[in-house]
Amino acid sequence: MNKSLSEMTLNELWELFPVILSEHKTYWSDWYAQEKRRIETFLQMPDVRISHVGSTAVPGIWAKPIIDILVEIPKTASMEYVKEVLTRHGYICMSERDNRKSFNKGYTENGFAEKVFHLHLRYYVDHDELYFRDYLKGNPAAAKEYEALKLSLWKKYEHNRDAYTDAKSEFVKECTEKAKLDHRGCGQDK
Repeated sequence: MNKSLSEMTLNELWELFPVILSEHKTYWSDWYAQEKRRIETFLQMPDVRISHVGSTAVPGIWAKPIIDILVEIPKTASMEYVKEVLTRHGYICMSERDNRKSFNKGYTENGFAEKVFHLHLRYYVDHDELYFRDYLKGNPAAAKEYEALKLSLWKKYEHNRDAYTDAKSEFVKECTEKAKLDHRGCGQDK
């Protein structure tokens, strides 16, 4: 009998859900748009901002085929309420800290579903992902440098997602800081 995801160790989860990179797919933006529309149907709150972030939002670079979505809510909104609504509609809350919640959808006991989503729930202006995305979109050389970094880390950390993410963090931080200095970024759905 197979274990449920909640019964698996971190190492078992990393084996089942390895880091996989793929050439950019034009349909990733369609997947995002479809999921955004779906979220808007059940998360009917005023002033919610939903954005496509992560490498799948940057045309032309290799990425994990996982659509990252940033959902920003006003400070007056209840993050617990939004968490409850998201979990009722198929998202699994994976982590919670410092007014940040992360959710996954598309992880099964048999591996990845066809469409996989990571949703990042934040209050307004906690959106470094937008700066980073827009910096890469506006700087093709930096985007290719990021792609090369990810490709160099892929097989080394294929079964250790945390180490893979940590190994990219300095590059991400540097680009995000440059974007903030340049006042680039933070447009919605670019």
